[in-house]
Amino acid sequence: MPDLLIELFSEEIPARMQTRAGEDLKKRITDGLVEGGLTYAGAAALTTPRRLTLAVEGLLAESPTIREERKGPKVGAPDKAIEGFLRGAGLTRDQLEERDTPKGAVYFATIEKAGRPAADIVAEVLETTIRNFPWPKSMRWGNGPLRWVRPLHSILCILNDEAGAQVVPLEVEGITSGDTTAGHRFMAPNRFSVSSFDDYAAQLKRAFVLLSPDERAEHIWNDAQNMAFAAGLEVVEDRGLLAEVAGLVEWPVVLMGQIDDEFLDLPPEVLQTSMKEHQKFFSVKNPKTGRIERFITVANRETADNGATILAGNQKVLSARLADAKFFWENDLRVAKSDIAQWTRALENVTFHNKLGTQAERIDRIAALARELAPVTGADTDQAEKAARLAKADLSSEMVYEFPELQGLMGRYYIEAAGEDAAVAAVAQEHYSPLGPSDDVPTAPPSVTVALADKLDTLTGFWAIDEKPTGSKDPFALRRAALGIIRLVLDNNLRLHLDRYFDSQLVRAESASNNALRSESINDLLDEIAEHGVFGAAFQTFKEKLGELPNSDFLSLEKKIPDTSDDLLSFFHDRLKVFLRDEGIRHDIIDACIAMDGNDDLNLLVKRARALNAVIATEDGENLVQGFKRANNILTQAEEKDGVEYSYGADVKFAETDSEKALFAALDQAQAQIEPALKAEDFPTAMAAMAALRGPVDAFFEDVQVNTDNDIVRRNRLNLLSQIRQVCSSVADLTRIEG
Repeated sequence: MPDLLIELFSEEIPARMQTRAGEDLKKRITDGLVEGGLTYAGAAALTTPRRLTLAVEGLLAESPTIREERKGPKVGAPDKAIEGFLRGAGLTRDQLEERDTPKGAVYFATIEKAGRPAADIVAEVLETTIRNFPWPKSMRWGNGPLRWVRPLHSILCILNDEAGAQVVPLEVEGITSGDTTAGHRFMAPNRFSVSSFDDYAAQLKRAFVLLSPDERAEHIWNDAQNMAFAAGLEVVEDRGLLAEVAGLVEWPVVLMGQIDDEFLDLPPEVLQTSMKEHQKFFSVKNPKTGRIERFITVANRETADNGATILAGNQKVLSARLADAKFFWENDLRVAKSDIAQWTRALENVTFHNKLGTQAERIDRIAALARELAPVTGADTDQAEKAARLAKADLSSEMVYEFPELQGLMGRYYIEAAGEDAAVAAVAQEHYSPLGPSDDVPTAPPSVTVALADKLDTLTGFWAIDEKPTGSKDPFALRRAALGIIRLVLDNNLRLHLDRYFDSQLVRAESASNNALRSESINDLLDEIAEHGVFGAAFQTFKEKLGELPNSDFLSLEKKIPDTSDDLLSFFHDRLKVFLRDEGIRHDIIDACIAMDGNDDLNLLVKRARALNAVIATEDGENLVQGFKRANNILTQAEEKDGVEYSYGADVKFAETDSEKALFAALDQAQAQIEPALKAEDFPTAMAAMAALRGPVDAFFEDVQVNTDNDIVRRNRLNLLSQIRQVCSSVADLTRIEG
C-alpha cells in the first residue's frame, strides 16, 4: 500500500488561519479519497507559515472493482421505459438479463465499474480541493481565476511504496505538481526533491524548517523559560499567543530583551497587553515584585550577531509603543484624580443602543437596580449605587479607547487613584464576570450586586425591544449574560425572585425606548413594584392611586410587561437546563421542578432539582414515579368518566385490605414529614419521605382493584389515589418525568 504526501507551498499564511486550513485540507482530501473508493490507515495535517502539508498512510493502490445489480422495468414494458433504464445503466439491450419474479418477468442489469489507479483519484480530489478551498479570505493574482489565501507557488504530490516515489501528475492554473519543495526563505531557499514523508520532514529540518506547529511551540516555550530562569525571572504564560507566534515562524529563534526603566512603573497588564497586541511579545516578570521587566520575542532566522540587531530594532519599536501607553496612563490618572465623574458625564454622548438610550442612561438604570438588589446580596445600598455609577467610567479613558480589552481593569486602577474605597474600585473589574463557564465568579457583595444589575439590565433591555437570540445567532451575548446570572446566584447562594427585578427593569427599559413614558409616574410605578413584588398587583395599585393615567402608553405596559417577563424567565429556564446538564440532571427533572411555585428563584429551583434527581436515580424513586403515574392515570380517567373531582379525602374506615390501610398510614406519615421539610426547604428530606411511599403504593396496586363494583369503596379508593397525587405533587410535578 503506498503512502501519499501533499504539500501546498505559498506565500505566508496568516497564523490565525493555519490550524483550520490544515483540518480542512485533511478532511477534504480524505473524504474525497474515500468517496473515490480509496481507504487509508491514517492521515495527519501539518502547517507552517508557507505550507500546508498532508501525509496519508496505507492508501490503497487502486480502487476496487464494483459490481452493482439494478432491477429494471418488466419484460414487454414500453420501449421508452426500457431505453431510459438502459441510459441510466450505461448498457445496451442485449446486456440485460430476464428473470422471473412473483410479479412476472423483469429486466435486470449488472453494472461493473472497474477500479482506478490511486494516482488518478488523488489528482482529481486534490485539484477539486485546491480550486474550492474554504479560506475565510482569499485573493487572486496574475490573470488566472484561482483564489488562494496568498499566491500559491508549488504543489508537491507523491505516492511512494517499496518500489520508490511516483509524482501524481496534475496542473492547476499553470502550477504543475512535482516532488520538490523549498526550505527556509532566507537560510535555505533552494528547492530540493523528496521521496517520502520521513525524507521530507528530515530535509526540511536540515533546511531550517520545523514542520510541526506543536514542535515549534514547544521549542519556543522551552527556550523562553530557560532564558527567563537564567535571569531569575518568569515568562507570563499565554497559550494563545504561543500558538500564534508558532504560526509566524518556520525556524524559531528566541530572544530576550530589556524594557526601558521609564516604563517599568506602568501597570503590568498595560505592558503585557501592549506588547502582546502590537508586537506579539511574551512578558517576563520578576516573581518577587510582580513587575514586567523584560520581553521575549521570536525571530524567524539565525543571524551572525546572534539576534542583536533584531533585538535592538524590536526594543526601539517597543519603546515607541510604550511611550504612547505611558502618555495615556498619565493623562488618565490626572483626570481620575481631579474629577473621575467627567468620564461618566461624557458617556451621555455615547449611544448604547438606538432604542435603549445612551451609556449614561444605562448606567442610571444599573445604579437604580443595584440599590434594589443590595439588600438581597448583602451589599451596602449607597456603596452599591456608587460602584455602579463608577464601574463603566473607564470607557471614556484614553487607555481603554486604545486597548478595549482592558476595560474594567483600568477602571479599578483609576477609581483607586480617585480615592475611592478598594471594594468600589474592584467592582469596575469584577462586574463583567463571569464571562464564560470557566471564568471566576465574583463573591464580594458590591461586585455581585453590580454584576447582577449589569446583566439583568442587558437582558431586560433587549427583551423589551424584542432583540432576542435566534437559533445560533446571539449578537448581544444574551445567553452568556443569562448563564452569568445563574452562576452568580448559585455560587453566592442568593435568594432573589427574578420576576420582581425583570418587571422593574422592563419598566425602566420601556421608558428609555418610549419617550411618551418619560414621566415622574414611572418612579411611582417602580415604587409599587418594589412594594408588591409583582407587576400585576403593582400596576393595579398604581392605577388606583393616580386615577386617570397620564397617557395611554401606560396601559400598554399592563399587557406587555408580564408577557415579556414570562418569556424572559422561560429563556432562563432553558439556560438552566443547559447548565445543569453537566451535572447529569435531565431536562424533564428540571421541568418537574419548574412547574412548582417559586420557579423564578433559581437557587430554590436548583436545590429542588438536585434533590429530585438524587431520588429518581434510586430504585425506590424510579418505581414510585411509575406508581404515581399509574395512580394519576386511573384517577384522571375516572374523573373524566364520572364528571367529578375526587379530591375530598379518603376515609380509612372504608379500607378493606391490609395494604390499603397501610397506604393510608404511609400517606399520613409522608405528609407529616414533607410539609415541614418543604417549609424549611429541606428538599432531600421531602424527597426521601416521598420515595418511602414506593412500597405501600406497590402493595396497594398488587392487592386492590380500584374500580370495584362497590361504589362507596370505589370512590374512597379514588380519593385515596387523589391523596397520593396530592402528596407527591407537593414535592414536584411528577407527570413531567419521562419514561
